[in-house]
Amino acid sequence: MSRLKKALEQSSFVITSEIAPPKGVDMYDFIQNAQIIKERVIAINVTDNQRSMMRLSSLIACHFLLKEGIEPIYQLACRDRNRLALQSDLLGAAALKIENVLPLTGDPVKSGDQKESKAVFDLNSVKLMELIKKLNAGFAYNDKPLAGATDFFVGGAVDPNRFGSDGFKFKFEQKIEQGARFFQSQPVYDLTQVEAFYKYSQQLKVKSLIGVILIKSAKQAKFLNTIPGIKIPEKVIAKFVDAPEPLQVGIDYAAWEIQQLKPICDGVHIMTVGREDLVPEILNRAGL
Repeated sequence: MSRLKKALEQSSFVITSEIAPPKGVDMYDFIQNAQIIKERVIAINVTDNQRSMMRLSSLIACHFLLKEGIEPIYQLACRDRNRLALQSDLLGAAALKIENVLPLTGDPVKSGDQKESKAVFDLNSVKLMELIKKLNAGFAYNDKPLAGATDFFVGGAVDPNRFGSDGFKFKFEQKIEQGARFFQSQPVYDLTQVEAFYKYSQQLKVKSLIGVILIKSAKQAKFLNTIPGIKIPEKVIAKFVDAPEPLQVGIDYAAWEIQQLKPICDGVHIMTVGREDLVPEILNRAGL
């Protein structure tokens, strides 16, 4: 059983974070950054060509983390692979003893750095969860038996900002039906919305980890607001305008968010956008 699954089943307040693989083959900084937060988080998400920006394989990066004794959450996007490749990569992950997987549909290619790429999208995140459910039962997606079943602990991405909107509950419950047992979210700044989502998640017996993103400056916050699923309110951005040390404001604000979220979720997912070295300071200031 993965550490993540065990911690969530024990109702611990779970902390995860994420790291992007390198744009190349030099793994030194990737491993060093993971080592910095290793003792402070249960598991580390490894992003899969996030925002359609080319990077080293998330599968291989997860393998490097395991070799360092660090538990990964393998992010796998449908954008770049058909169902054959998705199954092959998942079987490879299982053979490498990767236990946690976060299926994603994937960001559109036009948002990335190689816009001439052809997107695949043979499946979406829900269909990929269905595929993993079959692999866990010992069958390929075409229902042919496998030589050994997988045993993945499956998560899902969610945007609680949309809680209550048309289609939210339908898709969320679809993911649960297909095997999702925990959810990691984009950053949310409406605590009332978070609390309502948490109660709903409890009713459905799944765990919710709410996203906390490190804001480094007003300029960065405005850029983040161009990314689908992220909406930093103007009143939050205003805290960074003309601040003499905006990064310190961001660290303090992230710590404050975690303190506010602790009673109304199962954990937090901390996104520092390249500043993994600041995760310990954020958690120290949050009293964790």
